[in-house]
Amino acid sequence: MPAKNGRVRVLHCIQNLNYGGMERVLSDLVRGVDHDAFEPHVLTLQYRGRYGEGLDGHATLHDGPDQGPLAMIQPVQLANAIADIDPDVVHLHSGVWYKAVRASRLAGVPRVVYTEHGRRPPPEALLTRVLDGFAARVTDHIVAVSEATSVQLQDGPKVPAERIHVIPNGIDTDRFSPGPSTFRAAHGISDDTVLIGSVGRLEPVKGYATLLRGLRTLLDRADVKVPVHLVMAGDGSQREELEALAGTLDLCGHVTFLGWWDDPEGLLRALDVFALTSVSEGTSISLLEAMSTGCCPVVTRVGGNPHVLGDELAHRMVESKDPESVGAGLADAVIDRERRVADGDRGRRRVNDVFAVNRMVEAYSRLYTEQ
Repeated sequence: MPAKNGRVRVLHCIQNLNYGGMERVLSDLVRGVDHDAFEPHVLTLQYRGRYGEGLDGHATLHDGPDQGPLAMIQPVQLANAIADIDPDVVHLHSGVWYKAVRASRLAGVPRVVYTEHGRRPPPEALLTRVLDGFAARVTDHIVAVSEATSVQLQDGPKVPAERIHVIPNGIDTDRFSPGPSTFRAAHGISDDTVLIGSVGRLEPVKGYATLLRGLRTLLDRADVKVPVHLVMAGDGSQREELEALAGTLDLCGHVTFLGWWDDPEGLLRALDVFALTSVSEGTSISLLEAMSTGCCPVVTRVGGNPHVLGDELAHRMVESKDPESVGAGLADAVIDRERRVADGDRGRRRVNDVFAVNRMVEAYSRLYTEQ
């Protein structure tokens, strides 16, 4: 496609750049593309957030315009903002599809790419299906981050399978690699404690109430002879509720709520087990990062999780919304150290082979430029 000044100008459009897997993917794409071939821009419709810090060294950042009450019907202000940037490609991310694709078409953008990073479990609201169905019809390339997400797009807004590209998320496997960590010493956690961790937004879709109840089930087992501790990194609307539940379950000495955590590598390297108890998931960045550092995964059988684990780690799957299943899965990892370590090594190899960030960047680069 024709490019400006010899480079293809790609504008990413997203709600914000606060902590989350989708936001991490955008950051990695902007940092990872060939800057001799692409000129990245990022437009945030709400605010920038933590992943915006330092990103201006890799892309031109833009704040979204104030939008009136009719913005969903006729997003003129957003269209004008996009036209002023004058991109060759607009890459939309979950949460902005309908409004931003309309604005992109009003602005005369030649190519629009949309990535569905993960949808809520069915049933979806009728309005969501209708709006996304319209958006799909005027989007050039639609990307799902997992096969399961692709099926959701086919079932919800009825996107034909042949119009969907599946591009799994990728992570920097050099940055997220096994190594020493000061996390345990800083938090008074002994080396003989089996440290379980999770990283994510404290929201209902992440199923953290099930994780806490599963931990209680684990601790009540007579065959668990080692000390166990759970650390939860992240924040969200459920934090107070989850802290109260931990108190009700008498877990206060066994769980630490860290809030947002600025050293994910150090945290993940300290863990023995990574727990992901979501009720819906695309391709979890946190799970990929944990496996890349050598953590043994215990994750729910939803969304893209089975593909991330693959056949070799399928025995580490547990059932969503089922504390007994989660507790049993955690217990298996806690009790059998040799198998836990071996599965951590298997996970590291799988992420290296299938989910390295360069694969993701190359796949999107082809979408930006293919005729």
